[in-house]
Amino acid sequence: MTNAVKHFKWRQGGKRRIHDKPNRAEVDACGHWLTLELAAVRPRLVVCLGATAAQALLGPSARVGALRGRELALADGTETRVTIHPSAVLRAGEERAERREELLADLAQVARRFHDS
Repeated sequence: MTNAVKHFKWRQGGKRRIHDKPNRAEVDACGHWLTLELAAVRPRLVVCLGATAAQALLGPSARVGALRGRELALADGTETRVTIHPSAVLRAGEERAERREELLADLAQVARRFHDS
């Protein structure tokens, strides 16, 4: 497990600090480290949790909604799946249960694929 961006930026959100989404320059700046981690670990399967991870590995036009549930591969052929970030479940408000079920279904599909290989 790793992060596409190795630092967190915060903004004040009332009484709490809120993690801000990294911009493209920050994703690009940390890309070298992500590449080195993938080369060292050589995973059989990569799961991108959220848009930042998907865009870091699949390009800036990657969209979670369009890629969820699809069999994908990185440039080196490593199998890849995309799903929502767990924090999206927490922010879903009235749709929280639905988002949670989507995430769990995606992870169950990944687990089946991983164990089948």
